[in-house]
Amino acid sequence: MKQKELVKAFEAVLFASGEPMSIDRLANVFEITPEKVVQTAETLSKKYEENDSGIKILRLENTYQLATKNEFAEYIKKAFDMRRRTPLSNAALEVLAVVAYNQPVTKSFIEQVRGVDCSGVVTTLVEKGLIEERGRLELPGKPLLYGTTKNFLRCFELNDLSDLPPFPKNQNGGEVDDVAEQLELAEE
Repeated sequence: MKQKELVKAFEAVLFASGEPMSIDRLANVFEITPEKVVQTAETLSKKYEENDSGIKILRLENTYQLATKNEFAEYIKKAFDMRRRTPLSNAALEVLAVVAYNQPVTKSFIEQVRGVDCSGVVTTLVEKGLIEERGRLELPGKPLLYGTTKNFLRCFELNDLSDLPPFPKNQNGGEVDDVAEQLELAEE
């Protein structure tokens, strides 16, 4: 298949999928190497940029997905009569930070770091699809382990967890211990 036809077919498959598709799956579909998949995705992404398109290609870990550009979110919400979702609370952002930087973690670990009960926040983040259960810890009571999801990566526009900003440093040059202090430093 010629490159031009491959790019069109690649676009059609991503559009029809509506969900992230792995590089390996795309390589199997088109009978090409994973490297060629990455090259094709980059070509399609450049095409969208050059044409000033309203859509873009997201890379989430080892997957690709078509998505709309953030600047058109207002119109998409109106078109689909979506109710505005409430923004995440500071507590939810703190829990997300603890999970993202330390995953997989138990609820008791999160509570130990934050110093308060976080059952409701964890439940909310699971419902929003930002964190998920990742198994159980082999300790008495077998507590659940939590980690971030692909939806977390998509919402925060990260390719993978290595794109998270580094831990802020405190005044003594060491890592910041308090999650709230981390968030405050990150906002400065």
